[in-house]
Amino acid sequence: MSNALPLSGVRVLDLGRMFAAPWAAQILGDLGADVIKVERPTGDEMRHYGPPYLRDADGNELVESAYTVACNRNKRSIAVDLGAEEGVRIVRELALKSDILIENFKAGDLARRGLDYASLKALKPELVYLSVTGFGQTGPYAKRPAVDAIAQAMGGIMSVTGEANGDPQRIGVVLMDMMTGLYAAISALAALRHREINRADGQYVDLALLDTAMSAMSHRTAEWFLTGNTPKRRGNGSAGNVPANIFPCKDGTICVQAGGDVQFKNLCRALDRMNFLDDERFNTRRARMANEAALMEILNDIFRTRTVAEWTDTLVAHNVYCAPIYDVAQSYADTQVQHRQIRRKIKHPRAGEIDTIASPMRFSDTPVAFNRHPPMVGEHTDEILRDILGYEARAIDELRRTNVIR
Repeated sequence: MSNALPLSGVRVLDLGRMFAAPWAAQILGDLGADVIKVERPTGDEMRHYGPPYLRDADGNELVESAYTVACNRNKRSIAVDLGAEEGVRIVRELALKSDILIENFKAGDLARRGLDYASLKALKPELVYLSVTGFGQTGPYAKRPAVDAIAQAMGGIMSVTGEANGDPQRIGVVLMDMMTGLYAAISALAALRHREINRADGQYVDLALLDTAMSAMSHRTAEWFLTGNTPKRRGNGSAGNVPANIFPCKDGTICVQAGGDVQFKNLCRALDRMNFLDDERFNTRRARMANEAALMEILNDIFRTRTVAEWTDTLVAHNVYCAPIYDVAQSYADTQVQHRQIRRKIKHPRAGEIDTIASPMRFSDTPVAFNRHPPMVGEHTDEILRDILGYEARAIDELRRTNVIR
């Protein structure tokens, strides 16, 4: 049995500069693809998106920000000046040696350099080419720049996030970037599969953060489709699901999801409040929705009487969905998180060992590898030019002398 990773032999050219595209490329790298990260000689934008930054053994700050560390493992970096004709030629040569190209330049930017899909397809029809932008390649907003928060704002995500009487809120992580990256990785694999089973050319995939945000609204949009009513913010509550919220305890806060009738019955047993099942205000899902405020007031008083750990143990014993609300440090101290080995170590040439978050993909035969640290700017430039493109040392030295590469 071969122990090669699923994407061994696949090469990805990563021209991503922000988060979504590099995130997609990292997923493919985790699965065994050879990912070549192309960035300008000063590094891409996200390297400088801090603080905080990595530090070397002497405590000095490096240029690698938390964002860079989060989405660039399992890659090699080549630093190239795309403003120079020779730099464009190098990237074009790398594209012709690749199976997948991922980019997130503004719509039309790469066409000016002859690095757009049409130009590269003419040279390599089998290339799978993915473009990640804020609004897509078509439409009145195609030329507009956008980041995760813009997609959350326009896609409706912020409108349903936050307290009912408060302001709209941005989700606390770049979720639209990450979801778009996931869609990009899935699209790349689907296009490779199509190429393989049909002996066909590659194809172009147009991904937009706004499209992802619209998709992520999912069941909240379905509410609007069904009723015509605009979905509202419910804080930590859930539409159609009561009780499903957070509750203050003696020493912290617990999340409880017990809106279904079976779950509510389990909750009543755990709380020793079986009388709730005879109360017409609470004994059906519809009734609980109509009387949410009254039920929440009662439950808040009950949960304040014990600690988070005590309630967690009790609720788990009665098969109620629940969890303590952790900060990051508490999450990584949890025995389940530690058992799953979610915090991993990777060796870094200047920072020693650095932490990385394990991929959630768990394969029985080809486990995800964490072999390469997030690369320093241009760390593998010579190696890539020599081993992939066949450049001789003299040619590499000349490119460096003229500042085409770093």
